[in-house]
Amino acid sequence: MDTHVDTQTASETGLPFYLPQGNETELFEHAYRNRLPVLIKGPTGCGKTRFINHMAARLGRPLYTVACHDDLTAADLVGRYLIGDSGTYWNDGPLTRAVREGAICYLDEVVEARKDTTVVLHPLTDDRRILPLERTGETLHAPPEFMLVVSYNPGYQNLLKGMKPSTRQRFVAMSFDFPQPKVEVEILCRETGIETALAERLVALAGGLRALKDHDLEEAASTRLLVYAATLIRSGFAPRDACRAALVEPLTDDAETGAALLEVIDASFGG
Repeated sequence: MDTHVDTQTASETGLPFYLPQGNETELFEHAYRNRLPVLIKGPTGCGKTRFINHMAARLGRPLYTVACHDDLTAADLVGRYLIGDSGTYWNDGPLTRAVREGAICYLDEVVEARKDTTVVLHPLTDDRRILPLERTGETLHAPPEFMLVVSYNPGYQNLLKGMKPSTRQRFVAMSFDFPQPKVEVEILCRETGIETALAERLVALAGGLRALKDHDLEEAASTRLLVYAATLIRSGFAPRDACRAALVEPLTDDAETGAALLEVIDASFGG
C-alpha cells in the first residue's frame, strides 16, 4: 500500500509563514525540549499542517508527514520487507526513518488510520520512547531530537472514527480554530498580496458562511479556502466567481445549500 509521505528540511524550505494565535509555538517548543508527544485538534484548513511545517523549520528538524487513511497499516508506518534484484531487503517506513534520524513525524488526521495501526505509537508516547520492529528483531530507542505529532478534526469524530481515550491521554494536546478576524486578514494579505480592504471583505464573508455550518454544512469555510479565493481574485478572476469556485463548490454538492451560500456571497460582492 503506497502511503503519501512528505519529507522536508529547514534548509530546503526556509521558515514557512505562520502567525501565532496564542502560546502554541511556546508550548510546542517546551514539548520538544522535554520529549513529549503532541496532539493537535482543529477543523479542516485552520492551519494545523502549516503550524507543524513552521515549527519543524524553526527547530531545524527534518519532518515526515503522513496523510492517514483507513487503509493505512502498521507496516506502512514502520516498514516491510521488499523483493529487489538482489533478493529480499528491509525498507523503513516513515515512522521508523523519523526515529532513526531524530526527525519530527507528523501523522495528519490520525483518526482515519485503523485502530490496530495506532497501537504501534504507544511505546513511543511514554517514558520508554522505543519502537519495536518485530519483523527485524530490532528495538529502536528514539533520540532526544525525535518528536511525534498527530492531528485530527474533532468535527469528524463518531463512534467509529474517534481517538481512543487511552491513546489521547498519551499526548500533550492543543486546540486550533480559525484565526480571529484581524489575524485572518493579515494572513490573507501576507499569503496572497491582496489589499487589506479586500481581505476584510473576504474574512467578513467567511464569518457569514461559517454561521451556516451547523445548519447546512458539514465543514466550515476554512482559512485555506479563503486563501484560494484571494489568490484567484488577485490573479484577476471575478470576485463572485472566485468565491463560488473556492467557497461554495468545495463545501457542498446540494443545490439549495449552494444557492444559500451564493446569497451570502452576493451580499458581499454583488450578483
